[in-house]
Amino acid sequence: MQVAIRTGSSLVRRRFRAQPFATLATVWPALTAPAHAAAQAAPGNLALIEAVLPQHHEYAAFALMLGVVVFAGLAAALLVRTRVVAAAQAEAHRNEIAALMDERDRANTLLNAEPQLLVLWSPNDDAPEIAGDAAIVAPAEPLAFDAWLDGEQAAALARAVEALRAKGEAFAMPVRTLSDKPLEVEGRVVGGRAVLRLREVSGVAQRLAEALSENRALRQEVEGLRILADSVSAPIWLRDDQGRISFVNAAYAAAVESTPAEAVTRGAELLDQGAREDIKLSMSAREPYSKRLPAVVAGQRRAFDVFSMPLAEGSITVAIDATEAETLRARIAGMVEAHRATLDLLATGVAIFDAQRRLTFYNAAYRALWDLDPAFLDQSPTDSAILERLRAARRLPEQQDFRQWRTQLHEAYQAVEATEHEWHLPDGRTLRVVTTPNPEGGLTYLFDDVTERLELVRRYDALIRVQGETLDNLGEAVAVFASDGRLRLSNPAFASLWRLAPEQLAERPHIEAIIAAIRPLTGDGEALQALRGTVTALEAGEPLARKIERNDGVILDCSAQRLPDGATLVTFIDVTASVNVERALVERNEALEAAEDLKEAFLQHMSYELRSPLTNIIGFAYFLGDDKTGPLNERQREYLGYITSSTNALLAIVDNILDLATIEAGAMTLDLGPVDIRAAMQAAAEGVQDRLAKDGIALDLDAPADIGSFTADERRVRQALYNILSNAVGFSPPGSTVTLSAERRPDAVAFSVTDQGPGIPEELKDRVFDWFETNSHGSRHRGVGLGLSLVRSFMELHGGSVRIDSASGRGTTVTLLFPLDREATRSAAE
Repeated sequence: MQVAIRTGSSLVRRRFRAQPFATLATVWPALTAPAHAAAQAAPGNLALIEAVLPQHHEYAAFALMLGVVVFAGLAAALLVRTRVVAAAQAEAHRNEIAALMDERDRANTLLNAEPQLLVLWSPNDDAPEIAGDAAIVAPAEPLAFDAWLDGEQAAALARAVEALRAKGEAFAMPVRTLSDKPLEVEGRVVGGRAVLRLREVSGVAQRLAEALSENRALRQEVEGLRILADSVSAPIWLRDDQGRISFVNAAYAAAVESTPAEAVTRGAELLDQGAREDIKLSMSAREPYSKRLPAVVAGQRRAFDVFSMPLAEGSITVAIDATEAETLRARIAGMVEAHRATLDLLATGVAIFDAQRRLTFYNAAYRALWDLDPAFLDQSPTDSAILERLRAARRLPEQQDFRQWRTQLHEAYQAVEATEHEWHLPDGRTLRVVTTPNPEGGLTYLFDDVTERLELVRRYDALIRVQGETLDNLGEAVAVFASDGRLRLSNPAFASLWRLAPEQLAERPHIEAIIAAIRPLTGDGEALQALRGTVTALEAGEPLARKIERNDGVILDCSAQRLPDGATLVTFIDVTASVNVERALVERNEALEAAEDLKEAFLQHMSYELRSPLTNIIGFAYFLGDDKTGPLNERQREYLGYITSSTNALLAIVDNILDLATIEAGAMTLDLGPVDIRAAMQAAAEGVQDRLAKDGIALDLDAPADIGSFTADERRVRQALYNILSNAVGFSPPGSTVTLSAERRPDAVAFSVTDQGPGIPEELKDRVFDWFETNSHGSRHRGVGLGLSLVRSFMELHGGSVRIDSASGRGTTVTLLFPLDREATRSAAE
C-alpha cells in the first residue's frame, strides 16, 4: 500500500506491506480442510466424524483466536511504525516551513533594505500587484506616471512598460521625479510575470544618475546647438586642439560644395591659407579674431565677416556673408558720389553746413552764384564767415541791422521745418532761399535764381490777357466749365451760337441751366445729356465728340475734353457745309459700291452663260475637223483653226474670270499634294508652244535635275506659270528669248520668268495686278488684264508672294515664291 503525504511544496511517498492479512488468508484454509475432507468421506464414517467433529471446532476456534491475536499484534506494530513515520514527516515539514519562513524573511529584508517599489503583472491578469515602499512616488499612484514625472519622462516610461508587457522587452532608465528625487526604473520578465522596479538611488548610483541626467541635458543642449547651427545661413565650424576641423554646419558644407560629414572627413577649408594662419596665431595667443576676408563660394568670390573665439580645447569660427553689405556700401558710396555729381549739375545752388555751422558740401551752382573762391570754400569756412565775405562784396540784400538779420537767419539751425526767404540782391537778381535743418544737425541752403521765373510770370500774365482777347475773337464757340459744373469762361461766339444773354453767362450758371436754355434750339436730347455727363463726371473719361443738329438745320461738331485742372473745355463748330458735302460723298460711294456689286454679278453671270455655248462651239469645231464627219477644203480648215483658237482663248478668259470670282467669294479650295517642279515647268511651256513658234520666240527652261518637288496645288501652279509665261511671250519681240527658271531656296521654291520686252514703267508697277488692267507698252500684246491678277491670287492662297523686277527698256522678271516651311492655305475663305 502506498501513502502520499504533502509537506509544504514537496510530496513524500511511503509504501507499507499488509503481512498479517496475508498470513490469515493462508492459514484459514488449512484449518478448515479436515472438516471438508471428512464430509466428503463415506457415510460409514459419519459417526466417526461426528465424534471427532467437536474437537475440530475447538481447533478452529483456537486458530481463529490465534489469528485475531496475531492480527492485533501486527496491527499494533504497524500503527506504532506509522506514528513514528508520521512524526518524522511532521518534523521534516516543520523544518521545511521554518526554512521557507527564513527565506521569506531574508527576501523581505533584502526588499526593504533600500527604498524601492515593485509592480508585478501576471500574463493573463491586467490588475498589477504592488509591493515595496509606495512612499517613493507618494502621494501619487505608482502607475500614474504623469503625476510624478514630467511629460517627456512619463511618455518614455509608459512606452517602455507597454513594450515590457506586450513583447517582454527589458529596460532600465534613470528618471527624476517632479520633487527632484532621482530614481532608477528597471523592467524585466521574471517567472513569466512582468516586473517593474522603482528604486531610489544614492551615493555612487545617485551620482551616476545625476551624471546621466546631466549628460542627457548636455546632449539635448548640444543637439539643439547643432540644429541651431545648421539652421543658420552663416558658415560655422569647430577645430580641435590640433587645429583639425571637427564640426561644420550645413551652410559651411554648402559653401565648400560638400556634405557636413564629408567636409569634416577631408578637412575642406573655406578660407585661404593666409587667413587661416592669422586666425591660428590669434587662437594661440588666446585672443578673439575678427576681420573681413574674401572666400570663393560655388565659383563666386564673396566677402565674409569672420569671427573666431578660442575654446578650452580648439576654437569656433563664424563667417557672416557680408557681400551684400559690401555691395551696399559700394552702392551707397556710389550714390553719394552720384548725388554730389547730380547736385553739381543742378542750377540750384546747394550749400550744406554741419552742426558746428561749417561748410561740408557745396555745388558748382552755389560757387558760381556767389562767385566765391574754391580755395576759400574748400577750407570749410563757417556760415558767418561766408556771409561776412558776401556782405563785404555787396552781394547780400541791403539790411539796416545786419547782425540781427544774420541771427534771424541762423535760427533755422534750431528749427524743425524748412523756412523760405526771398532775397532781392543789389545787382537786380531775386533769389528764393530755402533753409532746411538736417536730421543729424546742421543746415542746408538752397538758392534758386527766380529772376527769370518772375519775369516769366509777368509774361504769362500778359499772355493770358492776349489769349483772352484771342478767345473772344474766335469764330468757334468755346466754353470752359469748372470741376463743380459751373461756367468759368466763354467767348462771344458761344453766347451768339446758343442765343444766350451776356448777363446770364456772367452769373456763372451751372451746366444744367445752360442745357435748359439751349434745349429749345435742338431736339437732340441724348447729345445734351452726354455733354452734361462729361462735364459733371467725377473722373476724367474719354473725350466727347458728338454731332448736334439744331432745329433750324445747323449742324454742330460738339467736343468736350477734360483739362488738367479738372475743368472741361467744350467747343462747338458749325460744320453744316462739310456735313452736306460728306453726305453727298457717302451717297456717291454707296452708288459706286452698288455698281461694283452689279459688275461682279454681271461678270459671273456672263461667264457662266458664255461657258456653255463656248463648250458647244469647241465641241462642234472638233467634230468638224474630224475626217469621219466629212472632208474639208484648205480654206475651211483654216477657218476652223481660227474658230478653235479663238474659242480656246475665249474659254481661257472665261475660266480666268470664274477663278477670280471664286477667289473673291472666298470659295476656292486648293488640292494640295506633291508637285514635280520640272514637270510643272514642262506643262506650262507646252501651253505656249504655238505662240512661241508663231512669233519665233525661244523658250529656255533652267532648273537643276535634282530640284525635286514641293507641296502645292499642281493645277494652280501650272496655271500660274502658264499665265506669266503667256504674259512674257506677249510682250517679247520676235526672235527674242524667254527664260523660265526654278531654284530651291532654304525656305521657298522660286520660279522666275524673264523676257526681253519693253519693261514696265515705275508708275504702272502697282497697277499690273488689278483686274482688267492692260497696257501694251509699245508691244504687240493684247489681253483682258486678268492673268497677273489671277497669279497674285493663287500665290496668296499658297501663302507665297509674287514680285516684279522691271524698268522701261530693260525687260521684265516675274518671280513666284512658294514657301516650304508653311502649309499653303487650303481655301480662299481661310
